[in-house]
This record gives sequence, structure tokens and C-alpha cells, in this order.
Amino acid sequence: MKKFQSIIYKYISILTVLLIIIIWGIISYIELIPRFMLPSPLDVFLAFIKDFKLIFSHIGITLLEASIGLLISIIFSFILAIIMDKYKIFNKAIYPILVISQTIPTIAIAPIIVLWFGFGIMPKILLIFSTCFFPMTISILTGFKSIDEDMLKLMKSMDSSYFKTLFIVKIPFAMRSFFSGLKISATYAIVGAVVAEWLGGEKGIGVYMTRVKKAYAFDKMFASIIIISLLSLLLVWLIKILENKIIYWKE
Repeated sequence: MKKFQSIIYKYISILTVLLIIIIWGIISYIELIPRFMLPSPLDVFLAFIKDFKLIFSHIGITLLEASIGLLISIIFSFILAIIMDKYKIFNKAIYPILVISQTIPTIAIAPIIVLWFGFGIMPKILLIFSTCFFPMTISILTGFKSIDEDMLKLMKSMDSSYFKTLFIVKIPFAMRSFFSGLKISATYAIVGAVVAEWLGGEKGIGVYMTRVKKAYAFDKMFASIIIISLLSLLLVWLIKILENKIIYWKE
């Protein structure tokens, strides 16, 4: 019995996904919702196989946009978090602006960014940056503030400069908070790229979704949604591997 419970506990997430797929299939089969509006899991899988090459070409563009936007966000988040940590007056001045920036819906600012910067890759990267920047900056700041005061006093007693303390103590201790924010931002990066692609562009999974929606190909639409979810999970999984490599001492 205990062995069975341990197996259930280990694979509960996979079993939950399978249960959702089964329920989805039953609803589609009995046509509780018309089948053209809610295609079955098999229909979605066949649509994915049929358009595999086309979908794959669109996925590459979306991943490129998300990766560039996320990388730029990481760099600027660290720079701003360090400045806000070192200069308290700067922290008080900038923090409210950061919070206010997150109250503006992404879908509201996306058309403006596209209008200003055109339909190329630049507006997409800027939109991804705007959605990823805040959670990472706040996570890094939280990591800086959660350091043991005795550790900071020890560094101060050894006449350590701010930047020496930063690289020896603060950044290593803030890594766990940083990776927590990075996992959230990774999912935001994919969503931000898709939202930007909805508004214009030649390639990307968001562009593909717009085209199949206009053609009322809901099986392909559902396939796109599943692909976006899988891309987000893939990025989070890669970040988790990177986290375990970098913060090898955390356990």
C-alpha cells in the first residue's frame, strides 16, 4: 500500500494531466461543447502532426524573441537592483515607478510599442523586457535584503567595500531569489512574445495562432496553446537545471 502511495505521489502531476485529457476527450466525444469549437485531444494531435514543419518554424522565432528579451531583462535587472540596493534614495524613487509599470496591461501597451517601433523583432523584445524586468528586479532585491545582518557586519568589520561584499556575499545569497523570479519571468517571456506577435509580424507562434483563428481551425488553435504551454515548461525546466548547477550548495 505504501509503495502504491509513493508511486501516486511521485507521478501525481502526470496523472493529473492524463485525467484532464480524458475529461477533455469525453466532453468532446459527447459534444457537450460543439466539436468544431472543442476538438478532441486526438484531433489536436493530428493537427499538430499535419502542420509540424510549419509550427516548428514559427516556434523557433518565438523562442529567439523570448530568449533575447529574457537575457536583456536579466542584465538590466541586476544593474538596477544593485543601484537600488546601494543607494536607498534611488530605491525610494524608483520602486513606486516599477510597481506602477506593472499595473498597465501588456495588451494595452503592445499596440503603442508596435506603432513606435514597427513590426520587426524590436517591439517584441521590448514587450518581453517590460513583462520580465519587474519580477526579476524585485526577486534580486528581496535576495539582497534577506542576507543575515551578522554576515554583513562581519564583512564591514573586515573593511570590505560595497562591491567586494556584493560579489562575495550578496549575489551568492541572492541566487535562490533570483532563480525564483527567473522562472516566473521565463513564462512571461513566452506569453509576451505571443501577445506581441498577435499584433503583427511575419513569423512566430502568435502569428500562426492568428492565422488559424481566422480560418476557424480550432484544432490547430488548441495545438498552438499546448505548444506555448510546453515551451514555458521547457524554459522553466532548463532554468531549474541551471539553478542546480550554479547553486550546488543549496541542499
